[in-house]
Amino acid sequence: MPSFYLISMEIISLVLFSVCLRHAWRIGPEDVLRLAAGVLFGLLLEIATIWQLKAYSYGTFLLMISDVPLAIGIGWGVIIYSARLFSDATNLPESIRPVLDGLLALNIDLAMDAIAIRLGMWDWGQGLRFQYFGVPYANYWAWFWVVVSFSASMRLLTSQAQCFWRWLAPFGAVLIGLAGVLTANAFIVYIVPRQYYELTIGFPLGISVLLVLLHRPKVTGRPPAQPAFWVPFGFHVYFLTAGLLSGTILDPPVLLAVSIIMFSISLYLHRSALRGQKA
Repeated sequence: MPSFYLISMEIISLVLFSVCLRHAWRIGPEDVLRLAAGVLFGLLLEIATIWQLKAYSYGTFLLMISDVPLAIGIGWGVIIYSARLFSDATNLPESIRPVLDGLLALNIDLAMDAIAIRLGMWDWGQGLRFQYFGVPYANYWAWFWVVVSFSASMRLLTSQAQCFWRWLAPFGAVLIGLAGVLTANAFIVYIVPRQYYELTIGFPLGISVLLVLLHRPKVTGRPPAQPAFWVPFGFHVYFLTAGLLSGTILDPPVLLAVSIIMFSISLYLHRSALRGQKA
């Protein structure tokens, strides 16, 4: 029987999915397909990455697809969906918005991953003192490229004028996104020399932050829809609460500081979405 924390993680993922699905349903079938494609993408990328790298394994949740919890695929889907709702409401050029999407996802994972492994949700097999408190640095590289690959593919394909192609675009984005993720995985693991490992991860992420900031992003016109607020809020509150209840967020105490900082950044960035369209 899965632990309380694994089951509650499944519940919070389903709740956030219902929030996004309700919003997508009100907008139209294309948005429902985009959300569904994000979930499918999340499941397939996890299955493919475990097969490709064999670098981590999941705990046993109630709902599993092969070796991957359904909640993880749902988590990817709602994070990508909510990030796009936010970035589409900004003044950023279309080409830069996938980069912002990737950084918004990283904001969640920096507060989540180190706590999740302490709760038994997944295991990197390296102990709790490895690199970033038990989480390989390459995980954050992967999170960024996962979201950027899928978001950029989706935006590119859905920009096509042909109606029929727009219906197929979400599933085309799944294939292109998977190819991008698996290529990025192979590059960082098998090609980059060990002495350049941290530089290869940190440099693109730093450039991405600088690129977004140089464009002075701000919400213009209509505020983002409310799922853009509730998805990051839900994940931050859940892992902060679970970490405090279990005491894992104090092992070491800096995890608590990181969680609070990331949560505060998220609240500040997404505050305008509370005034947006409800789910």
